[in-house]
Amino acid sequence: MFDEKIVLISGGTGTFGQAFVTELLKTEVKRIRIYSRGEYLQAEMRRKFPDERLRFMIGDVRDKERLDRAMSHTDIVVHAAALKRIENCEYNPMEAHKTNVDGTENVVNCAIDRHVEKVLAISSDKAVHPINVYGVTKQHMEKIIIGGNISQEAMFSCIRSGNFTYSKGNVLQLWDKEMRETGELTVTNKVMSRYWITLEDIAKFAVKCLNIMEGNEIFIPKMTQVELAQIIEELYPDAKLNIIGNRPGEKLTELLFNEGEEPEDCGDYWVIKIKQAGGR
Repeated sequence: MFDEKIVLISGGTGTFGQAFVTELLKTEVKRIRIYSRGEYLQAEMRRKFPDERLRFMIGDVRDKERLDRAMSHTDIVVHAAALKRIENCEYNPMEAHKTNVDGTENVVNCAIDRHVEKVLAISSDKAVHPINVYGVTKQHMEKIIIGGNISQEAMFSCIRSGNFTYSKGNVLQLWDKEMRETGELTVTNKVMSRYWITLEDIAKFAVKCLNIMEGNEIFIPKMTQVELAQIIEELYPDAKLNIIGNRPGEKLTELLFNEGEEPEDCGDYWVIKIKQAGGR
């Protein structure tokens, strides 16, 4: 489906974006537009992927005019741009809203105006029964993306994922650094559990979703749920622990489904098909 297509990835310099580009470059995609704010990260990514099909565009999803220009003649949009760190979003709720909610609205409106074929947004399990700003904005993001289908101009769907292993700022990166420097791990709560998926698996899953999506779906990969204690025992058995307790906005356990959602078991993933009056 990517043959001779132009794909735009918002937040394309992020951990997911780079993993997804790795998969896209295996196809006959015509052009990959990396849309992000980070000039330095784009320069690094240009060196990492010396492929003439990549184009690097400085821009913010908050800037609708720039986003509209970037989407010109685009066939597929993968929306991964977001403010993601829970503590940052808690302290800067208005900024989180501007990027994660208003930015998503801009993506939807520009995609409709530019007659994009498909839009796939990357959401989080923290959108399920959210207790923090990040989760609330991601839940709102899912609603906005699915709501785009009412236009019947494009297909809009989401992936609701867990934590990516070794993504930027991930606890595994932090712990590796702490082990090298001090041998002591900073731990919130040993019984805290999270769903995990590798970067390669989530990138391949996104490709799969783009192939099968029809609009109005939330796709959820089947992931491993692991307690922090298990990770510590497996990877850092000799580490000293500095237990600091739960941070504001953190749950002990994440969930994958909201009340009222009816997930269909599709083998290695679930899909929730949203019914909308007047939509596709």
